[in-house]
Amino acid sequence: MEKLREGGFLISKIKQISGRIFDKKLKDYGINDLNTAQGRIIFVLWQNDNIPIGALARQTALGKTTLTSMLDRLERSGYIIQKTAEKDKRKTIVSLTGKSKSLKDRYAAVSQEMTTLFYKGISEKQIDDFEKVLKQILSNLINYEEEIK
Repeated sequence: MEKLREGGFLISKIKQISGRIFDKKLKDYGINDLNTAQGRIIFVLWQNDNIPIGALARQTALGKTTLTSMLDRLERSGYIIQKTAEKDKRKTIVSLTGKSKSLKDRYAAVSQEMTTLFYKGISEKQIDDFEKVLKQILSNLINYEEEIK
């Protein structure tokens, strides 16, 4: 009989629990109106501001429909601006505002606390091996998703 593997289930549970902890830590740092998924969008934009929605969807792994509604909420809250690209009117460019840029240091502190919590009691070698396996799993899933489109 094949051994039951729990990787996907464990990753799902980790995502749920870490999301709740992350949201609490954001509030502890005075970031009260962003949730984990919105923070992921802002985080990607801190790395690469002024990008089309399609690129943002790929980098956040959010579906375009989900992403669009989240962007609308982020824009209403003053964190981003969406504007039509000058060269290609079919594209929408997403840009950060000063409000979102001012959160970067506090958000980085929360992220560092989460990283410390994730890897508590785990050696550097184990972390490296673990992240290598996660990258392979992510690659497998991305490739499969592309194949079925």
